Amino acid sequence: MKALLIVSAIIIGLLGMLEIGLRLVVGFGNPLTYNADSQIGYLLKPNQNVSRFGNQIKINQYSMRSEPIQESRENSKLRIFLVGDSVANGNWWTDQDDTISAIIQNQLNEKLGQDKTVEVLNASANSWGPRNELAYLEKFGLFDSQTIVLLINTDDLFAKAPSSLVVGVDRNYPDKKPPFAIAEVISRYLLPAPKVPEIEEEGDRVDFNLEAIKKIQEITNQNNAKFILAMTPLLREVGEPGPRDYEIKTRERLDNFTVAENIIYLDLLPIFKSVSEPANLYRDHIHLSP
Repeated sequence: MKALLIVSAIIIGLLGMLEIGLRLVVGFGNPLTYNADSQIGYLLKPNQNVSRFGNQIKINQYSMRSEPIQESRENSKLRIFLVGDSVANGNWWTDQDDTISAIIQNQLNEKLGQDKTVEVLNASANSWGPRNELAYLEKFGLFDSQTIVLLINTDDLFAKAPSSLVVGVDRNYPDKKPPFAIAEVISRYLLPAPKVPEIEEEGDRVDFNLEAIKKIQEITNQNNAKFILAMTPLLREVGEPGPRDYEIKTRERLDNFTVAENIIYLDLLPIFKSVSEPANLYRDHIHLSP
């Protein structure tokens, strides 16, 4: 009996040390959590501050990957509103200070100096498409921003309609914290991934998403702000094996659409192609390196 108690104490002690290490060093047990939303589909729960894999992630009161903000802009500030998916968000692999919005904000403030303060907001979430982003703006508004930047990638033009089916089911979209860090590791890496119902949608998804972009432009114009659309390419579009035929055709549709709607459009493909080692820009086939 004494030996059993000793062994049990050792096991409990080791598990305790493992739990503490996973929490403090890696950040397991404290993932970002999501809320389901009938219009947006899902969005990050507000007021989160977590550390994952050494990266700080802050979500403000409006589910943005930004510091807490005032709803109305101060007259002395220039406010830019970046809206996008995981490319804009940066996910767990990007520290708060290394997000696209933070980098733009810091660079603009350095250039403008004391004359004007720039604030770059960042409303984004993994796998959002133009219709998710439109729904966010319809729900929360533009926060008195003078410029709206919609950042998409090529895949976003094929995004399905907003859905909350993933929330609390897909392990990448938890709706609550796990009881232990060890439990998260087991769920994420050892157990099979739960099946998430597929969203069935008929019709031309590209057309649906272009229409959403047009509505975002209309909302921007109604608020006397400037609208900019920017698109990052997939890694295969930059080099080998090259873009697929349907991607080339969809890019042509987007080009024609932006001309017809008089939208300021920044296609980042030529810029990425001009880099000697474009693969270094990416952490995978979609997302950019921090």
